Amino acid sequence: MAFTKSAADPQPTASGAPQAGLKKNSLGTRDIVFMLVSAAAPLTIVVGVSPLALAVGGAGAPVIYVAAALGLALFAVGFMALTRHILSYSGFYGYIAKTLGRVAGLGAGLTAWLSYNGIQIGLYGLLGIQANLAVKQFTGLDLPWWVYGLVSIAAVHYLGWRGIDVGAKVVGVLLTLETVIVVILAVAVLSRGGAHGINLDSFTPSAVFTPGMAAVLSMGFSAFMGFESGALYREEARNPDRTVPRATYISIAFIGAFYAFAVWVLVQAGGFDAIQEFAGKHLDSGDTAYVLAGTFAGDWLVNLMSVLIVTSIFASQLAFHNTINRYTLSLGREGIFPRAMARISRHQTPGNAGVLQTGLSVAAVVVGAALSLDPFTQFVVWLNSPGIIGILGLQALMGIGVVMFFLRRRERDTRWYVIPSAVLATLVMVVVIWLSVTNIQYLTGIPAGDPINTTLLVIAPVTFVLGLGVAWWLKKNRTDVFARIGHS
Repeated sequence: MAFTKSAADPQPTASGAPQAGLKKNSLGTRDIVFMLVSAAAPLTIVVGVSPLALAVGGAGAPVIYVAAALGLALFAVGFMALTRHILSYSGFYGYIAKTLGRVAGLGAGLTAWLSYNGIQIGLYGLLGIQANLAVKQFTGLDLPWWVYGLVSIAAVHYLGWRGIDVGAKVVGVLLTLETVIVVILAVAVLSRGGAHGINLDSFTPSAVFTPGMAAVLSMGFSAFMGFESGALYREEARNPDRTVPRATYISIAFIGAFYAFAVWVLVQAGGFDAIQEFAGKHLDSGDTAYVLAGTFAGDWLVNLMSVLIVTSIFASQLAFHNTINRYTLSLGREGIFPRAMARISRHQTPGNAGVLQTGLSVAAVVVGAALSLDPFTQFVVWLNSPGIIGILGLQALMGIGVVMFFLRRRERDTRWYVIPSAVLATLVMVVVIWLSVTNIQYLTGIPAGDPINTTLLVIAPVTFVLGLGVAWWLKKNRTDVFARIGHS
């Protein structure tokens, strides 16, 4: 079903009367790019996650980000083409519902909502760790991770409530600072010739085609989580048919180039032949990037990085918070969630949806603190892993939806490369999911076959099946609600 209504049109309720919408024409290309790139948390990946990729995959680790960028660019070709033919403010939920049917759509909607919540809430553990390290370094004050988690929850809620344009300005400043700090590190390392001279050996076949690289390839794709959420901002974007695709492609290109370059710089700093062992020895302390930065630039850069990684995580959480709120808003508009979730605040933001997401975050952090969960190996990993699997699965499903839509509508003016790109992207996603599932132990640190790993792997699929079941029930018992699935 095609839609020709303007993105500025008010949303209809079940009765046909228009209801209050989100703030129109508030986001340009730059604003959306800031939100998408900030969700990927560049400095967090470089400092906190890439050392694991180096320890497992070796000096070829920069290539996984190039491969992920190429794979996701293929995905974006079909996805962005689809957004020109189908009007939806519901992200994967709405687009899958309108290409593969309402039953699959509701499964996708609930999976997306759960997955993004898992990713966003889990990051409060990482923020708590890094914030405590920074504060302790400067003041000597040592506080539990959950104290910083609760403070950041309140700040995220306030900025989300104030409006997407306010949040975009904040994350824009933080993203700029993240980029500058990595550039400073690069200049320091490259100007001194690295550990043993500058080379491009990371991109040679001998570095790329190793068993460890297959294990960490999925980490490259997980570093782009949230890039597809630009479609959720169509209701608030200026000229969404231009700004959303443009912002999506810019984000993919920037993230891929930024990660590959930054991790390559770490390889030069540690040495091509030594970086894997070096990163492995520093995994427990999590200070691989800090030690290298201190060696080449001094303690001042280490101190600055310790602060900016906290703001990097915060910016990512704010971006994901906004994404989750828009999924909640859509599910509320259509009667899947309580209708109260569709209410718009006086700042023209999803006010009640924000309260729900904030409440879930507080509950999770409190439970994690009460159970004395390790903030990283348990709180972060146990919440993030199902979310990553869920989003990868939805990307594969969306690729199928793009192919089915354009095959059924051959009369549409579509570029010849759209369907082949979507097919290739879907195959890539299936391979990445398989690698993620078969190498889950590298993410959790728990031996393969352990019940915890199995549980983390089935959460997203079970949620999707539950959504299918709810949709079938609505189809038979609540046809009015079923008719609105993915079509608000």
